[in-house]
Amino acid sequence: MKAIPLLLLSMALGLVSLPASADKYSDTVELFKNAGESAEFFDRSYGYAVFPTVGKGGLGVGAAHGSGRVYKQGKWVGDTTMNQVSVGLQAGGQAYSQIIFFEDERAFDEFTRGNFEFGADVDAVALTAAAGARAGTTGAAAGASGGKKDATNVGRFYKGMAVFTIVKGGAMYEATVAGQKFSYKPREA
Repeated sequence: MKAIPLLLLSMALGLVSLPASADKYSDTVELFKNAGESAEFFDRSYGYAVFPTVGKGGLGVGAAHGSGRVYKQGKWVGDTTMNQVSVGLQAGGQAYSQIIFFEDERAFDEFTRGNFEFGADVDAVALTAAAGARAGTTGAAAGASGGKKDATNVGRFYKGMAVFTIVKGGAMYEATVAGQKFSYKPREA
């Protein structure tokens, strides 16, 4: 059992990464299309960034890391990585999927300029999704319960972006997107 938190912490620090195949991306997108409030955002967003697996771990000092893809109007246009370091009351390890929706071209351009960072004023809506594996919920902004399509909080754009997460496994006392830093690399033609 001790190996799982160490693996998640290693993933979060970028020492170990799980490969994210093309199927992982489409599977994760489908998961969010069928999980509560996030489904509505696909039709009303200019684009999105999807992270099939973000590994997060910590004990006092924590870290998270994930690799993802960026889509503009449904077309894959680039790759992104997310890193986060946090200090404070936290313990455990966790793996989750994350999606960031861009309300309009301005928000998309802000994210894809190169280096983007979420401030302390951004929250994620945590969803429960029944998709082959049991998923739980945690989140600073809102929670969900039950299964497919029953998030308890309506997600909304904040400064042109909306963030949703689905916990894949683990337990972590601390759930926030504050301090997440993203890099972006356009897809080569």
